[in-house]
Amino acid sequence: MTLSWLGHATILFTLTSLVLGALDLLVSLRRRSLAHSRWFAGGALLGILSSAGVMEFALVSHNFSLAYVAENNSRFTPLVYSITGMWSALEGSILLWSLLLIFCLVAVVIRYRREASDDVVRWATTIVFAVAAYFLGLMAGPADPFVATVGTTSSGAGPNALLQDNPLVAIHPPLLYLGFVGFTIPFAFAVAMLITGRVRDRWPLELRRWTVLSWGALTLGIVLGAWWSYQVLGWGGFWGWDPVENASLLPWLTGTAYIHSVIVQDRRGLFRVWNLSLALVTFALTILGTFFTRSGVLQSVHAFSSSSLGPLLMGFFVLTIGGGAALVTWRGDDLRSPVGVDHPLSREGVFVANNIIFVGFAVVVLLGTAFPLLYEAINGGQVTVGTPYFATVAAPAAVVVLALMALAPAMSWRRSTWPVIWSRLRTSAWVAIATVFFLELAGVRHAVALAGYFLAIIAAGSALRTLSGLVRSARRKQRTPWSVLLGPTAGGMIVHLGVVILSVGIVSSTSFVTRGEVTLATGQSTVVAGQTLTFNGFAVVSDAVKNATELKVVVNRSQQLRPAITTFRGREGQTVGTPAIDSNFWRDVYVTFDAVGGKGSTSGAQVANNLPAGSVVLGVTVEPQLSWLWIGGIVIALGSAVTFFRRREVAPA
Repeated sequence: MTLSWLGHATILFTLTSLVLGALDLLVSLRRRSLAHSRWFAGGALLGILSSAGVMEFALVSHNFSLAYVAENNSRFTPLVYSITGMWSALEGSILLWSLLLIFCLVAVVIRYRREASDDVVRWATTIVFAVAAYFLGLMAGPADPFVATVGTTSSGAGPNALLQDNPLVAIHPPLLYLGFVGFTIPFAFAVAMLITGRVRDRWPLELRRWTVLSWGALTLGIVLGAWWSYQVLGWGGFWGWDPVENASLLPWLTGTAYIHSVIVQDRRGLFRVWNLSLALVTFALTILGTFFTRSGVLQSVHAFSSSSLGPLLMGFFVLTIGGGAALVTWRGDDLRSPVGVDHPLSREGVFVANNIIFVGFAVVVLLGTAFPLLYEAINGGQVTVGTPYFATVAAPAAVVVLALMALAPAMSWRRSTWPVIWSRLRTSAWVAIATVFFLELAGVRHAVALAGYFLAIIAAGSALRTLSGLVRSARRKQRTPWSVLLGPTAGGMIVHLGVVILSVGIVSSTSFVTRGEVTLATGQSTVVAGQTLTFNGFAVVSDAVKNATELKVVVNRSQQLRPAITTFRGREGQTVGTPAIDSNFWRDVYVTFDAVGGKGSTSGAQVANNLPAGSVVLGVTVEPQLSWLWIGGIVIALGSAVTFFRRREVAPA
């Protein structure tokens, strides 16, 4: 029995279980009979675990009888990168996606087992079965990960060099995929509510809990992806508005809008059209992101190679958008709210502005990402949409979001007044004013940075005020403070604090960054943005995995850095620059090996003929407070986890 045959058998078994599960649920809906979804979900889980097990066994054992293993693994590949090889290319990434999706299916079946006879649950479970069957169908056809190798090979090509240069490859893609896949559950329940007409039930709050969990995973995945890019790609930045980066940002934006918008439905019965539409659109954007990443239509360091999946993924996207729009139109009368927003100066009014900002920015990002494709399809030429386009909209949008984060917790439902709002924000506003004043005295003249700090301090103060109010309320009720710090209100404020920390990191690092190149001979030092760098020579490192030429660089006479040019075995034609980073709470010093002086080089580095032999060109980037970005991402993930708990509190006015 070959691994190829075994892998195909597990895929077909999983696909059969999913199709039968969906059909069984449809029959139970028609006949009002008992469904057996848990057995079919269990069968699908067993099948997909077997598929993943076969693939991982082949990768870890370097079994090159599978073409996928031969192309993405080698005998020299370390264990961690052999394991992560499952999602290093197109077919394996679909396998990971399907594995996570079936885990979500099982979670739905277990979570709602006592409500299995409810029509909303049946329809939602049917849809999750169908979506999972769609992705299994891709693996049974054009994205087959178990194709047998043609001919024989004694050693594989190995993973792409960029996919074996940092262990974040083991964390970032699974978290990102979990975020994408998790949005299937809110989508399924939104469609189920529209089909059954039960759009006024408790289900939107259930959708919010699943959305928060998916959103938290996606947020952490995006932040870790930015960290990975920062540590591996060598340009010293963390976000380049790459098309595939944008594809992950799109569902994050609409998911953020949904999480906030559904609060208004819970409190006032408003925004039903907004909420169901956002749940549908967020899932559709995950499919569009899959199309961008896996069809080969976009050129990106993150994208997979060309494939035949493009039409299938685009067809699924169109079906999702078209079907969702038809259902919302069909249930239009039921979705209308009997009341509206009483006054723009209210918490509801702030949430309307929040929806407009996030959805509007999502439209801007979508247009900028898709425009090159449309232009090429119509005119046959190529055009790029760069950072200036996105940054022109991103900066003011971020300012407005920080302002809304400051205002929303201080506002009352139905109507607020400026004196009341000021009384709630007064302390943090004075702290913000004092901070900006002292920064001005210290010589900080960057207007955008000062505005960002000002709004961030007020937003942080607003969140801390809400959290302290929850603690005081708990003490009055003779409850432990920790008991009220588990739930949506507290979790939301923790997320807000994480966003504030992240925002300060972005503002500081981008506003006060220093970039440059310096040429040093052995033993020579230089100062860049107050940081002393000394070059102490070369080191050649060679092991079973890679060959690297490293530079011995000392920062501030204490911290040893080793920027390098690296070639991985099996990928001898690919050399990658490996930056070295000295990071602390207040600043990062980022050093790259850009060139070497002399007439020739065996290091793989660029040669600078006009420089003396033995000298090097270092790329040096000094960025203040960049570590705050990663800290903020972790705090956001923590807040998302806290929000998932059921306890509900009423935030203090």
